Amino acid sequence: MSRRMKPARNALAQASVLAFAAAALVACGTATVTRTSQPSSRPAPKVSQPKYGATARVRKGQTLYRIAVDNGITPLDLALWNNISPPYTIYPGQTLRLYPSDASASASKPSVPATTTGRPKPPAPAPRNTTPAPPPVAAVPSGSGFKWRWPTDGQVIGGYAAGDATRQGIDIAGSGGQPVRAAADGMVVYSGAGLVGYGELIIVKHNEQWLSAYGHNRKRLVNEGQIVKAGQQIAEMGRSGASRDMLHFEIRYNGKPVNPQEYLPKR
Repeated sequence: MSRRMKPARNALAQASVLAFAAAALVACGTATVTRTSQPSSRPAPKVSQPKYGATARVRKGQTLYRIAVDNGITPLDLALWNNISPPYTIYPGQTLRLYPSDASASASKPSVPATTTGRPKPPAPAPRNTTPAPPPVAAVPSGSGFKWRWPTDGQVIGGYAAGDATRQGIDIAGSGGQPVRAAADGMVVYSGAGLVGYGELIIVKHNEQWLSAYGHNRKRLVNEGQIVKAGQQIAEMGRSGASRDMLHFEIRYNGKPVNPQEYLPKR
């Protein structure tokens, strides 16, 4: 049931992010935006297709959104993979990775064979119909170094599934207007409605590796750049981008979704 996230805002002549979402955010003027309509169906999530080892050089006039879409990547993932913070400004000549940093495919240089005095052996023929193995992915730590709290009360009605783009977090049932709270201390790095499938969304950055996301809110109560404390109310539960009142909650490590229930207190 989870959805991918896309950032918002456009920078003057220097390529910035999500032209379509920037207009919406400017029109809002404040982060406490109440959704006025509720979709009858939930849009299909966009699945990023990392290109390990590949990069893209920013050209004049390009936006983060356009580079991401042209390469089959969500703008949010592209921003996270390159550690680009709101307002997600990019610059001509800048090089962006098209893959996560913890799965870097900048393969090490091939080793140079030692010089021998004998006749060199002919190279072995390349095996047919083989697929290159993906680069190793850094393990996610079992702990984050700080204490997580449940972001709201209610029953978990949708669980996390590794590798499933539709289940990158958990869904917690509740009622409209129910408090949604920060799961840990941090800073709000996104507060908007520009990411398809998440409705009114808030993203909190807890440190350089960890962040949490709160989707489908009825009303957002915090602004980007605001410092929040664990347990502080940041939104009201709703059904923006969902078929019922619920909170979609994600925890990410270096941009990679992890199972929130492995870090939240046991119930």
